[in-house]
Amino acid sequence: MPKTKTRRSYLIPILSKALDVLELLERSKGTLSLEDVYKETHIPRTSVFRILKTFVQRGYAANAEHGRYESVPRQRRLRFGIAVQSLEMPFSVAVTESVTQAAAAAGVELLLLDNHYDADIAILNAEKLVANRVDLAIEFQFSDRAAPRVAGIFKKANIPLVAVDVPHPNATYFGVDNPDVGYDAGSLLAQHALRKWNGRIDRVLGVGYSEAGTYVDSRITGAFDGISDRLPNLPADRFTRLEGRGMRQSSQLAVADFLRGQRKGQHILVAAATDASALGVLDAVRHAGREQDFAIAGQECIPEVLDEMRNHKSAIIGSVSHEAGSYGPRLIQLGIALLRGYSVPPYNYVHHQVITPETLEAAYPGEQAAELGDPGPVQIARREPGTPAWLPTAPVSEVPSTLGLSVAP
Repeated sequence: MPKTKTRRSYLIPILSKALDVLELLERSKGTLSLEDVYKETHIPRTSVFRILKTFVQRGYAANAEHGRYESVPRQRRLRFGIAVQSLEMPFSVAVTESVTQAAAAAGVELLLLDNHYDADIAILNAEKLVANRVDLAIEFQFSDRAAPRVAGIFKKANIPLVAVDVPHPNATYFGVDNPDVGYDAGSLLAQHALRKWNGRIDRVLGVGYSEAGTYVDSRITGAFDGISDRLPNLPADRFTRLEGRGMRQSSQLAVADFLRGQRKGQHILVAAATDASALGVLDAVRHAGREQDFAIAGQECIPEVLDEMRNHKSAIIGSVSHEAGSYGPRLIQLGIALLRGYSVPPYNYVHHQVITPETLEAAYPGEQAAELGDPGPVQIARREPGTPAWLPTAPVSEVPSTLGLSVAP
C-alpha cells in the first residue's frame, strides 16, 4: 500500500482526466456530446467542457454537428534519413551534430547512417533508408560515380532527396558554391604572395578531389582563377593539379612525390579541396623541411586546421569556413518545405567566409574550436557500417521562417 500511495502522489489529476477524455474520443467510432463524455468518465461537467474546448483549440478534437465532438487524427511525425560521409571526419561530424540537433528541435524523427567514406556502403545505406520508409533522404556521400545509383534508389521509391555538397541526379542540392569558395581561397593565396613574396611565385598547386565530380573539383578551378586575377602575369605552366582524394594521407603522398623534382627555395602556393588535404600537404612539406617555402589554403575550417592557424608560423595561412553549424537548421527546414509542397530552388547555397590567423579568434574563439572537435551526441552512431541509429525527437514544428531559406507556396 505505501508504494501505491507514493506512486499516486506523482499523478497530475487534471492531466489524468484529460487523457481519459482523449482516449474515449479516440475509441469512439462516432461523435460524442459533453453529456456522453460525462456519463462515461464521471468527470465533472465543467471540467469536461474545458477539456474538450482545449482539445479543439490544440487540434486534438473537432466540433461536430449539434454541439458534439470527434477525435482528429494527429499528424504522423516526419521521418528523415541521413547518410553521412564519415563519422571519422571532423567536418562530417560537425554537420551530423548540427542536423541531429535541428531535427530534435523541429520534431523530425531522424535515422542516421554512416557511409564510412565508401561508395559501395553509400549505395547499401540508400537501400536501408528506403527499407525504413523514410519520408525524405539527406545524402552526404563523396562519390560522383555512386551518385546516379544512390539517386536512382530514392527515385524508384518516390522519396525526395537532398544531396549535400556533391550533386546527385534528380536531387535538391545543398552546400557551398564550389567555384566561389575556391576563388576566395585563391584570392587569399595571391594576397599572401603579394604581401610576403612580392608576387614572385614559382609554382601553384591545386590538390583536388576528382572522385567527388567536376562540381566539387571546381574548388581548384576557382582557386586558380582567384590567383590568376590577382597575379595576371603568372604563366599557365606554373599551375599544376595533383589528386588528393580529399584525404590527408593521399594528399601527403602526392605532394611528397611532387617535391622530389623541385629545388628548395621555390615559392609555392597550394589550394587544397579540403582541410584534410591541406593537412596532408603540410605533413609533406614539414617532412621535407620546406614549410617556409609554402602557403596553403584549405576548405571547411576543421579544428586541427584552426589550431595550425593559431601557430602563426604554420604554412596553412587560411581556410574557407563552410559554416557547418548552419547545415542542420537549413537542411531540416528544406526537407520540411519539400514535403509540404513548397517551391524550393534546385541549388541551395550555404554562407561561407575566409578565416585567417588574423580573423580566427573573432570567428572561432578557442573554447568554440574545442567544442567543434567534440562529436557530442553523434557518438551513438559510431557502430558497424550501415547500422541505423534512430534519434528521439519532439513534435513536428512548422517550417521556420528565419533560417535563411526562401520558400513560396
